[in-house]
Amino acid sequence: MDELNRLVILGSGPAGLTAALYSARANLSPLLIEGLTPGGQLTITTEVENYPGFEHGIQGPEMMEVFRRQAARFGTRFMAGSVTAANLLVWPFELTVEDQIVRCEALIISTGASAKLLGLESEQRMMGYGVSACATCDGAFFKDKEVVVVGGGDTAMEEALFLTRFCRRVTIVHRRNQLRASKIMQDRAFKNPKIGFIWDSVVEEIFGEPRSGVSGVRLRNVLTGAVSHFRTDGVFMAIGHQPNTAIFANQLEMDELGYIKVRPGSTRTNIDGVFAAGDVADRVYRQAVTAAGTGCMAAIDAERWLEARQH
Repeated sequence: MDELNRLVILGSGPAGLTAALYSARANLSPLLIEGLTPGGQLTITTEVENYPGFEHGIQGPEMMEVFRRQAARFGTRFMAGSVTAANLLVWPFELTVEDQIVRCEALIISTGASAKLLGLESEQRMMGYGVSACATCDGAFFKDKEVVVVGGGDTAMEEALFLTRFCRRVTIVHRRNQLRASKIMQDRAFKNPKIGFIWDSVVEEIFGEPRSGVSGVRLRNVLTGAVSHFRTDGVFMAIGHQPNTAIFANQLEMDELGYIKVRPGSTRTNIDGVFAAGDVADRVYRQAVTAAGTGCMAAIDAERWLEARQH
């Protein structure tokens, strides 16, 4: 890997693989470094029904495999592992992957964001089988069912309100006795007859089996310590997302949450030759289709930037 790469892409979710597809077809022979979770967040999703072109839905991991084969077909090179350090203040840029240095002229960062989770074993086991971190992705699977939303900020209110379109009942479980959400979002949630609240409580355990789905949760009241069981068909984690940008701190401009800032209408960052695509720069939409769209944009931006440097 000692040679100089024209383009390196970090991350193998929809943004990274779409960027790879476009840049490979432009004969840039991109090197894609797959990261800790090859395939990204979609690999923990079971059924994807809202990606155009798959009218009958497709399993998340299978869809990412299709993306990967398509990118490989045009000459994308793949490297396992994740970047542990990055020096974007030198050019060519230098990336440390395990114990190797990878150098490149242009860089597309599509390292994604990770949903913040509670860290329960049962949460991991049931992820995609009744536990979800994305209401817009999975809400339609819970038609006429009762679900729990964990969280108290704007994300939790948005998820809960969205879920009322499908669900019979949505119960918000929050560890405090008041919400952190903005006043307007609180008002909407309080006014919605399908939404209920359990205050001062945390989820300690999620009951169920992957075969049959979620059957309930064990709650603990943080003030009294009292433990109770609550019946539910699904659990939505809405305690926020964390963009995977720590290794770029003090080099790339980011917002207060750590999302990479890009110039309006482009994928360009504050460093010339470095581009950002997908959830790493998107705190609003966070969908596979929007990630793929910005992956395409990043590839075109990078291709034009490399082309301009040659003249």
